[in-house]
Parts: sequence; C-alpha cells; structure tokens
Amino acid sequence: MKISTKGRYALTFMLDILSNGEGSPISLKDVSKRQNVSEKYLEQIAGRLTKSGLIRSVRGANGGYLLKRKPEEYTVGEILRIMEGDLAPAPCVEANGSPCEKRNLCSSVILWEKINDAVNSVIDNTTLADMNSWRQEKY
Repeated sequence: MKISTKGRYALTFMLDILSNGEGSPISLKDVSKRQNVSEKYLEQIAGRLTKSGLIRSVRGANGGYLLKRKPEEYTVGEILRIMEGDLAPAPCVEANGSPCEKRNLCSSVILWEKINDAVNSVIDNTTLADMNSWRQEKY
C-alpha cells in the first residue's frame, strides 16, 4: 500500500488550515506558497474535501477554506479514504472487495488481514489534532 500525493497533500492542507486559520478562511494561494504545492492541485483536493463535507468554502475577497469540525473529530483514516478509497494491502481484504475463490487455500490472507488491521488501527485512532500536536512538538 502506498499513499498518493493527493492523500498526503490532503492531510497537509487540512493541517495548514488548522494551524494558520485561527477561525478565518485560508486561501489556496497562501497554502500553496507555504506548502510548495501547485494551487491547481490544491483546488482538486479542496474540491473533494468540500464535497465530502470535511471542509467548507467561503467566497469573497477574504474567502478560503475552513474546517467544519473540531480537529479531534477528524481521523487520518477518514481523510485518506476520501482521497484514496480503500487502503487494504490486497484486494482480498478490501472492505467491499469481491470474495476471492482461493481464500481458503491462500496462506497469505492472514498476513494481508494483519497488515490491514494494523494500518486501520493507526489511521483510525490518529486525529488531525494528534498530527498538529506532533508537528508542534517537532518544531
């Protein structure tokens, strides 16, 4: 399993809103400059996050984006799944995957299940607030 740039930048974008917004909308232009990410690319990410209900867009001269909930109410898993879809390491353990006809004979399926469970445990128990706290401790 590999997280794409969209998934990584979605987390970065939301952390930027959290750490720089202070209740005011954050413009894509400002995030783009701070994070060194194309504004066009951020537009795609912001569109998906807005459509999914995680952030809201504010129009106008002082417009931008705001988080819709408290940082501790967002899990990394929720954000990544919006951008990436299922994060399972193999199709046979995807949440909505089709059953594998070789599952009963497969010696690897237990490994894929353990990896899937471990990843889901970490990302579903880590919040945006946790990540922000880690960032503050590091810098």
